[in-house]
Amino acid sequence: MQIVSCPSCGAEVTFRSHASVVAVCEYCATTVLKDADTVKYFGKMSAVLEDYSPIQIGTAGVLAGRAFTVIGRIQLRYAAGMWNEWYLLFDDGATSWLGDSSGLYTITAEFKGEARLPAFEQLQPGHNYDINGARYTAAEIRVADCVGGQGELPFRVGDGYQSKVADFRRGAEFITLDYSDGTPPVIYTGAAVTLDSLQPQLLRDPDTILRAAGRYRGKLDALDCPSCGSAIKYLPGVTTTLVCAACQAQIDASSAKAQVIAAGEQVAKVRTTIDLGATATINQQDFTIIGAMRRADDEGTEWTEYLLYGARAGFSWLVETDEGWTGATVMAEWPVQYQPGAGNVVVDRVNYRSLYEYGSTVTWAAGAFNWRVAVGDHTRVQEYQAGQIRLARETTAHEMTWSRSSPVPADQMKAWFGAQFHGKVNAAFGAKPFARNRHRDAAKYIIMLMLVVNAVPMLMNFSSTWYLSALGALAIYLPAIFLDNNDPS
Repeated sequence: MQIVSCPSCGAEVTFRSHASVVAVCEYCATTVLKDADTVKYFGKMSAVLEDYSPIQIGTAGVLAGRAFTVIGRIQLRYAAGMWNEWYLLFDDGATSWLGDSSGLYTITAEFKGEARLPAFEQLQPGHNYDINGARYTAAEIRVADCVGGQGELPFRVGDGYQSKVADFRRGAEFITLDYSDGTPPVIYTGAAVTLDSLQPQLLRDPDTILRAAGRYRGKLDALDCPSCGSAIKYLPGVTTTLVCAACQAQIDASSAKAQVIAAGEQVAKVRTTIDLGATATINQQDFTIIGAMRRADDEGTEWTEYLLYGARAGFSWLVETDEGWTGATVMAEWPVQYQPGAGNVVVDRVNYRSLYEYGSTVTWAAGAFNWRVAVGDHTRVQEYQAGQIRLARETTAHEMTWSRSSPVPADQMKAWFGAQFHGKVNAAFGAKPFARNRHRDAAKYIIMLMLVVNAVPMLMNFSSTWYLSALGALAIYLPAIFLDNNDPS
């Protein structure tokens, strides 16, 4: 450990890792450059946006039996949003990075070997590439700007620092190729993790997050739409992009003052089954509906997706279609391709068969999102199914994600949200509860009686009477189905 004086304000600045090259003074935000036995002024580092992340400088944890402490952080912004990279120092002196993006976490360390790698401009999401003798799928290719930093860092970072990175997945394995300094890129290898698996200590509690999130120290964010003045319900710091429900303006909420990114297009107002701001306790976790959007496929079929956020659980989705409701979460561990000719995939030794492939376009959006959303955004979707569980692979020009979904009965939705849920409880997945099938039950008794009365004629001349009986049964039962499905009681 080395303690030096900030060349700007004189405050103490600590270097805990010998690998650290710079440290950001927590009092005046001066970037202090460590050069041999001296320190130099290296400009000012922009303050980080206090966001939803529970991690902070000083958070401790354990990875594979090795203890670590968070000693630094850089915050990066790209076209669709922001993410954090936390710099970790292990007790044995080794260092790693903890990627923190919308509640998904990865730990990577620099790989000291060589590999034949493609150029940054040749990479495309969803394509497979051979890296270190194994095949990985490109998950995300992005150019990002460093917008803030804290603590110690292993390289010089300041205003104007740009990061060019590509992420790759193979099951739970994770690789980042960093082209920031040109070709060949620096290779970081690691795996997707959960926050709980790191046994974290000294995390920020939910109350602290909500008090500080969305603000630079001492400054407040606007909550009214800068375009039309309408109130926008959102949790400060949870997301970086807002869409005004009244005027559809896109708003950047990742700075001290909310700013309009783009004026909204005039679209028909959408009435949702769950209101923005609705709250529920699901699996002993508190959630809030912070965003909603309508999407349509190539044939014009539409559905609604609701973005939920919980302080500890992170982000998840509720999806409403004509068939009913499903709950979905983004997958940290990706499927492994299986039987490529058939297009099936395997997760946890379960084979999911290819189901549908279609284009999806956003037709309406409102509320807060953890990436930039706009009407007209297009995604290519491939769905897979095993039993009632579905997987969805969504690909854009810069990113690919996997999610897992399962059915949620409408009465469960009502139990979660209570009066905030405006849907029909008897409309789950096209099937009515038994108590709602009274017209069909009556029709069954009439049909049975008809068959008994016509039993003798049918036995005597079956070939000429059976189809008349079948037509009569349909004439009784089909109207009963219609009456049950449109029964308001």
